Amino acid sequence: MPSRLIAVSNRIPAGEPPSGGLVVALKDALALSGGLWIGAHPETGTGREPLEEIQDNGNTHLAFRLSEDDLSDYYLGYANSVLWPLCHRRVDLIDMSAAFEARYRAVNARVGRMIASIARPEDVIWVHDYHFFPLASELRALGLSNRIGFFLHIPFPELGSLSVLSQPEDFSDWLASYNLVGLQTRADVARCLEVYRADPRAEFLVDGSVKFEDRVTEIRSFPIGIDVEDFRTQAARDAPDPFGRAAPESFVIGVDRLDYSKGIPNRFRAFGRYLETRPEGSYPCLVQIAPPTREQVQAYQDITSELEEIAGHLNGAFAELDWVPIRYIHRSIDRTVLARLHRRARVCAVTSIADGMNLVAKEFVAAQDPADPGVLILSRFAGAAEDMTDALLVNPYDIDDMTEAYRRAFAMPLEERQARHTACMEVVQRTDAASWAKQFLAVLRACVPTLPRQVPSPRRPASKCPGQTPMKA
Repeated sequence: MPSRLIAVSNRIPAGEPPSGGLVVALKDALALSGGLWIGAHPETGTGREPLEEIQDNGNTHLAFRLSEDDLSDYYLGYANSVLWPLCHRRVDLIDMSAAFEARYRAVNARVGRMIASIARPEDVIWVHDYHFFPLASELRALGLSNRIGFFLHIPFPELGSLSVLSQPEDFSDWLASYNLVGLQTRADVARCLEVYRADPRAEFLVDGSVKFEDRVTEIRSFPIGIDVEDFRTQAARDAPDPFGRAAPESFVIGVDRLDYSKGIPNRFRAFGRYLETRPEGSYPCLVQIAPPTREQVQAYQDITSELEEIAGHLNGAFAELDWVPIRYIHRSIDRTVLARLHRRARVCAVTSIADGMNLVAKEFVAAQDPADPGVLILSRFAGAAEDMTDALLVNPYDIDDMTEAYRRAFAMPLEERQARHTACMEVVQRTDAASWAKQFLAVLRACVPTLPRQVPSPRRPASKCPGQTPMKA
């Protein structure tokens, strides 16, 4: 029987045209293998319902329902009030609760049982993101020896930060149950390997993979991308000006979920400082689109209030009767409109204090007119900065550095803009969404299935990917 791909993520696609890199990348891979996508249903339930089949454009999705307690403690609690700030270098925002952790483990155990009930031995399982760190461990305990891969879409946590977890030793154990751990950047891989160097249960093989007790896992970077041609086509489409009669003279665009990891407050502050010394007679605008997210979490309520205060202060200080310097839109904008806004923008500001990749940076580059491109200001702490070195790289903690980047971007001559865009575009095309999925699955399918942990067999060697041999003393 042919191998299916089973993808597992926090949510299944919602039925609208695909937008995010994950949906774009997996739709073709799932269709080719007759695969399944498993994720949480958009509506809650009792938490005891069986998997519910949903058809979406020829793909089969299986949805499990979270209870209200699951949503509160597993999703908003442990996933987004513990693991999210942990991975984004904000341990000061972690909200520890024994109930959060217990529910997180329970949901992963339940999802593991559901997958085990439908998985065939030849199926390849690809698990996505921090909601499911323990999922492979649960599947191994149920006897599955399938090839199981994991991809973390957000930054990998620092070794020292892991000590805030109640049982930090479980973290490396969870990851070691995967045959392949995929991370966004080479820096993320280095941080992951540092965790295993510090763990006495782990040793390194000559090919760089990690042997952890009776398991072997490979850790590699796979930078995610976008559907370049689709976004470029949308951006260049002949359509009415998104601004209508209120088009700004020139503008910076920022597009982010309203999250403290995106560095939006300092982005606003730096733009305000730029306004103080801007060329006389110029009226630039910062268009910030920031849809709300996780509004029940206190940290997100705090940043919402902070941004409203900064935007109000700057508009009050600088606005004219016919000019508002900051246009702050706290809701979602249609993706086709976003593409055209990117193309029209003179500058895009991506100022994350920590980011797995940041696809907005790649979308902005893809949307540009090569003959007259805009300028990308990019935080050096965004994963995209590792390869897109021809953007204007900035320190998002340094207001003066970002202010100078605004000045350089608005004043940059055409020839320099073209050269920087060409170099960044090469990266965007080389790391597009389809290539990302193809490369990850090729490596995962080359791995030898793992021996289930509850079936000890000291006479058999630990399973490993081809070419792995123990490191000699």
